[in-house]
Amino acid sequence: MRYMGGPQIRIGPQITPTVKLLIFICGGVFVWSELAPIWSGSGQETLGFIYRTFGLLPADFWGKLYLWQAATYIFLHGGFFHIFFNMLVLWMFGSDLERHWGRKAFLRFFFITGIGAALTVAVASPYSNVPTIGASGSVYGILMAYGMLFPERVVHLYFLIPIKVKYFVMILIGITFLSALTANPETGTVSHIAHLGGLLFGFLYMKGFLSIANLRQAYYRRKIKRMRSRFQVYENKNPRRPSPKREDDFWIN
Repeated sequence: MRYMGGPQIRIGPQITPTVKLLIFICGGVFVWSELAPIWSGSGQETLGFIYRTFGLLPADFWGKLYLWQAATYIFLHGGFFHIFFNMLVLWMFGSDLERHWGRKAFLRFFFITGIGAALTVAVASPYSNVPTIGASGSVYGILMAYGMLFPERVVHLYFLIPIKVKYFVMILIGITFLSALTANPETGTVSHIAHLGGLLFGFLYMKGFLSIANLRQAYYRRKIKRMRSRFQVYENKNPRRPSPKREDDFWIN
């Protein structure tokens, strides 16, 4: 006997495998970072060690060459709502990007924008001892890519206000830019520079400026152009002199 089910109601896109894996990893690391201080018995000391070692600390990133921090900081989060909203956006917008690009291309984009955001923070404040954590750089890069690929799609701001994605991304860029200009990176709790870096690297990637194939082609085009210019200079240094014409140097019919 079969029973007919009622209509299925689904909010948001169907989650894709890579997005699901990233959410599981971020969730697992969050649980570990929350429980590790309790297990160790040292509380904030252990949590501080985790943030200083695996979070992005520009002073150690440059001074001690803790280069792995540019990738590991992505998976650390500083509270339930921090990880909740990052993972919500990753699911809502990242799933469509993975379906559009494929698993490998989406994962490459996720890390390029995340690491790009880390480099932006490290360059903007190279001597800072304030750790930066979270996947917000990658998430903001995902929002930029989504707005460029699907500008006419409609999202509901705060789940209520319908707005086209292209306008949503424009508003987001404006708010992030103004926040980065006015916020104090040493006392603030939100790294607006990381958000801005994620948007920037997402834009550069979508325009092809971060594509290895495009960079290789640009290098070869520049090399060929330089070789042509050198060959032309060589030709100009040794011009052929036209042979002098004689008065009888012609045919008479």
